[in-house]
Amino acid sequence: MTLNQLRAFLAAVRTGSFTAAAASLQMSQASVSELIRRLEEEHGLPLFTRGPRRLILATAGEELLPYAEQAVAAAESGEQALRSLRSLGGGVATFGVLRNADYYLLTNLVEQFYDAYPNVRVRLVGQNSVEVAASVAAGDLEAGLVVLPIDDAGLTVRPLLRDEVVYASADPAHLTSPITTRQLAEAELILYDAHYGWKDPTRRQLSDRAQLEGVKLEARIEVEHVEAALGLVARGIGDTFICRAVSQGLNFPAGVGTVPFAEPLYDTIALIHRESTVLSPATREIARLAREMLLSRRRRLPA
Repeated sequence: MTLNQLRAFLAAVRTGSFTAAAASLQMSQASVSELIRRLEEEHGLPLFTRGPRRLILATAGEELLPYAEQAVAAAESGEQALRSLRSLGGGVATFGVLRNADYYLLTNLVEQFYDAYPNVRVRLVGQNSVEVAASVAAGDLEAGLVVLPIDDAGLTVRPLLRDEVVYASADPAHLTSPITTRQLAEAELILYDAHYGWKDPTRRQLSDRAQLEGVKLEARIEVEHVEAALGLVARGIGDTFICRAVSQGLNFPAGVGTVPFAEPLYDTIALIHRESTVLSPATREIARLAREMLLSRRRRLPA
């Protein structure tokens, strides 16, 4: 069974005759008849009842029809994807990005992609990794960057970059030595990503540690954005934890310092997409650029 046979079969179904099918395929009537005859002979079943005016689907033809449509549609989609890849002259790149993407690559990623492919529309959705993973799994986004751990059922996960998580405070007395989990449980914590709370991947890691220590972590104040949390930390209202990329940002508040955790803690950034799916050329390209940027940043980070 070949694609040419299936295309001839579908054209005959659509037009109702071998002659009309041949015209739609720009082939001779004899060629279309031969393709369908061989298909029938391969399986020993008639696909059509030859009526005086119009071809009528036989039982075998009715059974084959939906599979033929799927096979030909898939082949045509593949051909379109390859043609688009050569030029990337259109389409939409849908990509999920972690909440703190600005501290890693977001601006440069959009700029480089737009410079290379100005006719491609870009849809970057910046959410917590919990929601990015759920959106990719549901098919609302094609791919995305997340911080691990996530619920990865149905997803392919490729870790790219590890960034240390550190404790941040405006009180020098809180920064004299690495922070233990028990000290963290006693701290006045100001945490961000309030909407996702302890589902947030970084918080999940710390919550698991606290559970093993027999203590519980609680936030005194929760806000939505890391910048808001750091603003409160700078006023001496409490402390927080952040990744190194945030602490090295240009807008990191003066007067706030950091120390590592006594047991080092890391955010692992990973690229995800649905298992057994083919990304569109545009999304595949923006994912490639994101991966290259993160790997380049990894080489620049101190060991």
